[in-house]
Amino acid sequence: MLSISTDNKLPRSPHLVTPLPGPRAQAIVERDRTVTSPSYTRDYPLVVARGEGCMLEDVDGNVFLDMTAGIAVTATGHAHPEVVRAIQNQAANLLHMSGTDFYYEPMVNLAEKLAQHAPFPQGGKVFFTNSGAESNEGAIKLARYYTGRSLIVAFLGAFHGRTYGAMSLTGSKVVQRAGFGSLVPGITHIPYGTHASLDYLEQQLFSSMVPPQEVAAIFVEPIQGEGGYIVPEDGFLARLREICDRHGILMVVDEVQSGMGRTGRLFAIEHWGVMPDIITSAKGIASGLPLGAIISRPELMTWPPGSHATTFGGNPVACAGALATLNLLEGGLMTNATQMGELLQAGLRKLSEQFPQISPPRGKGLMVAVDLWDGEGNLNPQLRDSILHGAFHRGLLLLGCGKAAIRFCPPLIIDQEQINIAISIIKEVLLQR
Repeated sequence: MLSISTDNKLPRSPHLVTPLPGPRAQAIVERDRTVTSPSYTRDYPLVVARGEGCMLEDVDGNVFLDMTAGIAVTATGHAHPEVVRAIQNQAANLLHMSGTDFYYEPMVNLAEKLAQHAPFPQGGKVFFTNSGAESNEGAIKLARYYTGRSLIVAFLGAFHGRTYGAMSLTGSKVVQRAGFGSLVPGITHIPYGTHASLDYLEQQLFSSMVPPQEVAAIFVEPIQGEGGYIVPEDGFLARLREICDRHGILMVVDEVQSGMGRTGRLFAIEHWGVMPDIITSAKGIASGLPLGAIISRPELMTWPPGSHATTFGGNPVACAGALATLNLLEGGLMTNATQMGELLQAGLRKLSEQFPQISPPRGKGLMVAVDLWDGEGNLNPQLRDSILHGAFHRGLLLLGCGKAAIRFCPPLIIDQEQINIAISIIKEVLLQR
């Protein structure tokens, strides 16, 4: 059995001691291939043993700077001591007692806190889930139940999950749909983020194919995540809100990746001062434990007992982790996300001025991306993938998104020194090409 000492703190910058992957990592990768589903997407052969803050150590002792946070999940960093302490204390007292059938205080405490922070005038009501996909599945049901309508509008480039309802909302990559047969009916997709797309919605779709009086909800990411970290045009979200109001349509905002302080606000929609009807959340809410939430205006959550339920959603241990996470977000991590995001964008902007292959950055807070281009100004996914691998072999962990984008979604505790290290490694990769 592999044993790695946790007595020593990890260094705050990359430290590689073997070629990558190292021998232990290679052996685990080979074992993995024989027993796990080929549907998993692995960008490079990283086999993690432990994490601390923004740093990860693999099974061979190589240390990496993590700009992925487990796909924007470990908001407070890896193994934050306050989150770990909250989890340990709760686990010692009560691991599970289904909140569907019984009551326990951590679930109520977390629901109160989320309702207090929700951008609704009179608080909110909360249904807990295990994931973002589950949150979006439940939001479909809630919107249809409350409105008595069946149709839904979503956006091209959107990612809402891979279960059947969530996959039916998703419009990101064809591989996520191919071969799975009929999806949930009544969902129509339009282009994202521009006033031209809303012109199409109003002037074409609503007049020729989709009766607006039969639309239950429009699902939208305030900043598209998997689709490329796309920030919408000014006024887009406010105009979408007005369209929903005019036709009695619910505005469901998917904050699974953009929420929980990632953009410098608890929910990204707050940057635009737009009030949604329903928010779906997950990922960073509990700093690594499986937890999601549907948060709605209180008058909307009218479904009766038994109409929607969950065995594990909102379990006591995940709720304890989430309460500790929210305390840290309130205590300064959202401010740090804003400040470090500005430094990150400034560094990436300098790279884009030096290297024509890289676009100027876009995003808010620590939800930032750049595109990679070829010499003729076309998106270049091969170059993007080459940079991801080059960074990995220098101790920097990055993820792609969109057609040819690199996303930066580090833990919200990242500091200026680590931002500078990441920028310097990317520059080194670009210079080596």
